[in-house]
Amino acid sequence: MTPHEIWMQHAFKEAEKAFEKKEIPVGAVVVFENRIIGRGHNQVETLRDPTAHAEMIALTSAASYLSSKILLGCTMYVTLEPCPMCAGAIVLSKLEALYFGAYDNKSGACGSVLNITNNNSLNHQLSVTGGIMDDKCSSILRNFFEVKR
Repeated sequence: MTPHEIWMQHAFKEAEKAFEKKEIPVGAVVVFENRIIGRGHNQVETLRDPTAHAEMIALTSAASYLSSKILLGCTMYVTLEPCPMCAGAIVLSKLEALYFGAYDNKSGACGSVLNITNNNSLNHQLSVTGGIMDDKCSSILRNFFEVKR
């Protein structure tokens, strides 16, 4: 297992928490100096908050840990390609790198539909790699929506 897969496993555990709560199963972790400083899973339904995406919760947690809105030297692992809102927050936080699992061909904003994380018009771009544990990350999403139907 690669180091990226190890970190993605932690994000996947967060996605499983979301699944158990009947939330769209997306999980995220923020890593700094080889340790997790922020975790999150979708809580949109639970909190009745359209901004309660896994990435937003993990970013807030990491910012609190570092006492800074700027997350230099941090990396995020998330099970699904971030949406425009989350990609914008990732750019504003100045993360160093983003690794995601499943591609989102409907609203992905890190290369699929839009590319906010590498838009030269913005003040920060970051390294983005998709497809880490893609099969596993896609599978939990498929299972969730099959059960929901």
